[in-house]
Amino acid sequence: MSNTITATNFNFPGQTGVYRGKVREVYSLDNDLLVMVATDRLSAFDVIMPKGIPYKGQILNQIATKMMKATEDLVPNWLIATPDPNVAVGKKCEPFKVEMVIRGYMSGHAAREYKAGKRELCGVPLPEEMKENDKFPEPIITPATKAEKGDHDEDISRENILKKGIVSEEDYVVLEKYTRALFQRGTEIAAERGLILVDTKYEFGKTADGEIVLIDEIHTPDSSRYFYADGYKERQEKGEPQKQLSKEFVRQWLISNGFQGLEGQQIPEMTDDYVTSVSERYIELYENITGDTFQKASLENIEDRIRENVEGFLTNYKDS
Repeated sequence: MSNTITATNFNFPGQTGVYRGKVREVYSLDNDLLVMVATDRLSAFDVIMPKGIPYKGQILNQIATKMMKATEDLVPNWLIATPDPNVAVGKKCEPFKVEMVIRGYMSGHAAREYKAGKRELCGVPLPEEMKENDKFPEPIITPATKAEKGDHDEDISRENILKKGIVSEEDYVVLEKYTRALFQRGTEIAAERGLILVDTKYEFGKTADGEIVLIDEIHTPDSSRYFYADGYKERQEKGEPQKQLSKEFVRQWLISNGFQGLEGQQIPEMTDDYVTSVSERYIELYENITGDTFQKASLENIEDRIRENVEGFLTNYKDS
């Protein structure tokens, strides 16, 4: 659809490089700044879907920046400013090569592994006789290695992270502490909205002066799973699926159409009607998660808008 941004090719003042992730494109500048553009690309099972979703980048960027501001008293983060609805600007960091996944409930990937008979995930023992979507006695941390482009993220234990020297023990202790603190705050924020934060992932990096900070997105529907609190207990008792707010509805649509990102599988056709329905769902997610009414940014000349806003910010930042 023409009203989406699925790729960018900016050349900002002082630009030294660009990294293109599954959804975000990150421009490095020579003054230790990063310009992160949230595109409208949709990724599921580590595969980028063929069509963009209107407003998705704006939604993810605005939820992430709102949640970073709501947690900056607990954990320092990379964010400096948001000069455009799709853009965050922050401090350049060296990312840790692990994602810190934390789970409060037996859902998603954990539930699929449990159903397959596994009783340990990333070195963490799982209780017997749990049902899908049951709450864990305590949240568990199940890290994943950061995939190279085109590869799948892979589960890894704390023991193997330390053994392979992916993260030092000193730093890993901080990552665990920050992960638990963020999840607790995210759980409290969700509860105020009548939601349950089921599981999520956090990414961290180290600044030039050695400070560990939160980077990338936080508590968005792409990185997190939410349930509606109302009726959760009754649905569990009846063995019914939970009503949830996350990207899981896209995954389930793909699974029902024979796609799980495996070799030889074809991505099902995404009609314009389906793309519109996904966009509407993301807006619903935004409003439920934040409690704010979503303000749609203009979809005309999105790249020109981003370029003007970012260059205006950089000029003022340089002069300040």
